[in-house]
Amino acid sequence: MPNLGGAEWLILIAIIALLFGAKRLPDAARGLGRSMRIFKAETKGLVGGDEPNVITSAPAPAEPVVEPAPVVESKGTSES
Repeated sequence: MPNLGGAEWLILIAIIALLFGAKRLPDAARGLGRSMRIFKAETKGLVGGDEPNVITSAPAPAEPVVEPAPVVESKGTSES
Protein backbone atom coordinates (compact mmCIF):
# COMPACT_ATOMS: atom_id res chain seq x y z
CA MET A 1 0.00 0.00 0.00
CA PRO A 2 1.47 3.37 -0.94
CA ASN A 3 2.29 5.90 1.75
CA LEU A 4 0.07 8.96 1.66
CA GLY A 5 1.66 12.35 2.26
CA GLY A 6 0.02 15.62 3.26
CA ALA A 7 -0.95 16.68 -0.26
CA GLU A 8 -2.56 13.32 -1.01
CA TRP A 9 -4.61 13.49 2.19
CA LEU A 10 -5.86 16.99 1.32
CA ILE A 11 -6.89 15.87 -2.16
CA LEU A 12 -8.61 12.81 -0.75
CA ILE A 13 -10.52 14.87 1.83
CA ALA A 14 -11.56 17.39 -0.83
CA ILE A 15 -12.91 14.63 -3.08
CA ILE A 16 -14.86 13.07 -0.19
CA ALA A 17 -16.29 16.48 0.76
CA LEU A 18 -17.41 17.05 -2.83
CA LEU A 19 -19.02 13.62 -3.10
CA PHE A 20 -20.92 13.59 0.18
CA GLY A 21 -21.34 17.27 0.94
CA ALA A 22 -20.15 19.14 3.99
CA LYS A 23 -23.44 18.66 5.87
CA ARG A 24 -23.32 14.86 5.80
CA LEU A 25 -19.67 14.44 6.75
CA PRO A 26 -20.12 14.96 10.55
CA ASP A 27 -22.93 12.40 10.62
CA ALA A 28 -20.85 9.92 8.65
CA ALA A 29 -17.86 10.41 10.96
CA ARG A 30 -20.07 10.00 14.04
CA GLY A 31 -21.53 6.76 12.67
CA LEU A 32 -18.06 5.47 11.80
CA GLY A 33 -16.83 6.26 15.32
CA ARG A 34 -19.77 4.46 16.91
CA SER A 35 -19.31 1.38 14.77
CA MET A 36 -15.57 1.29 15.52
CA ARG A 37 -16.30 1.55 19.26
CA ILE A 38 -18.80 -1.31 19.09
CA PHE A 39 -16.39 -3.43 17.04
CA LYS A 40 -13.57 -2.79 19.51
CA ALA A 41 -15.79 -3.73 22.47
CA GLU A 42 -16.89 -6.96 20.79
CA THR A 43 -13.38 -8.05 19.81
CA LYS A 44 -11.88 -7.18 23.20
CA GLY A 45 -13.37 -10.35 24.70
CA LEU A 46 -11.95 -12.46 21.88
CA VAL A 47 -8.36 -11.28 22.24
CA GLY A 48 -7.60 -11.72 25.94
CA GLY A 49 -9.82 -9.17 27.61
CA ASP A 50 -10.00 -8.76 31.37
CA GLU A 51 -11.95 -11.96 31.88
CA PRO A 52 -10.77 -15.30 30.53
CA ASN A 53 -12.76 -16.66 27.64
CA VAL A 54 -14.42 -19.74 29.08
CA ILE A 55 -16.45 -21.86 26.74
CA THR A 56 -18.91 -24.05 28.53
CA SER A 57 -20.33 -26.97 26.67
CA ALA A 58 -24.04 -27.55 26.67
CA PRO A 59 -25.25 -30.63 28.48
CA ALA A 60 -25.72 -33.69 26.33
CA PRO A 61 -29.29 -34.18 25.17
CA ALA A 62 -31.27 -36.79 27.02
CA GLU A 63 -31.68 -40.14 25.37
CA PRO A 64 -35.06 -40.43 23.66
CA VAL A 65 -37.53 -42.67 25.41
CA VAL A 66 -38.49 -45.56 23.16
CA GLU A 67 -41.64 -47.35 24.19
CA PRO A 68 -42.20 -50.89 22.98
CA ALA A 69 -44.84 -51.33 20.32
CA PRO A 70 -48.15 -52.68 21.62
CA VAL A 71 -48.82 -56.35 20.98
CA VAL A 72 -51.78 -56.82 18.69
CA GLU A 73 -53.47 -60.22 18.71
CA SER A 74 -54.93 -61.23 15.41
CA LYS A 75 -58.44 -62.71 15.26
CA GLY A 76 -58.00 -65.41 12.73
CA THR A 77 -57.89 -69.11 12.52
CA SER A 78 -55.54 -70.67 14.90
CA GLU A 79 -53.56 -73.72 14.02
CA SER A 80 -53.72 -76.37 16.78
